[in-house]
Amino acid sequence: MLNKLLRVVYLLTLNKIPCKNSSKTSINKIKVFYLKYLFNCIGRDVNIRNNLNFVSGKNIRIGNNSGIGKNCFIDDRGIVNIGSDVLMADDVMIYTSNHRTNRNQKIILQDFEILDVRIKDDVWIGARVIILPGVIIGRGAVIGAGAVVTKDVEDYSIVGGVPAKVIGMRK
Repeated sequence: MLNKLLRVVYLLTLNKIPCKNSSKTSINKIKVFYLKYLFNCIGRDVNIRNNLNFVSGKNIRIGNNSGIGKNCFIDDRGIVNIGSDVLMADDVMIYTSNHRTNRNQKIILQDFEILDVRIKDDVWIGARVIILPGVIIGRGAVIGAGAVVTKDVEDYSIVGGVPAKVIGMRK
């Protein structure tokens, strides 16, 4: 009950206040302090821009020196593990749940499948990227703006498109 109340208060107040792209601003420090009570784990020097939306917060883990852009959504019904030194642009959506699609049953009657998402260290995620359930994004990867990530991304690869495909490698 307290977690739900804290989430509502956060979403209606602190979440609406714009802040600069820095983990050092006073408002960002207040946001991070507050999110420590909602998230499973939140590291040092994390930057949270305004209008972050999440289901409960209890399954979100964020490493040190990471940043989440404006208007991002994290479906944390499953575990979402965001590593250290991860930069996430605006409007990124991370999903851990999806409807099953058994042909022998009406769609409306289908239950949910929940799969964790893991984003390793030193990753750049461009604007309006969608990450689907069960995906692991490798260390040092770059995800191009607008990509829909449906499969695991290898370390140091650059992916883009719908669905996301390898378009290069970081050297």
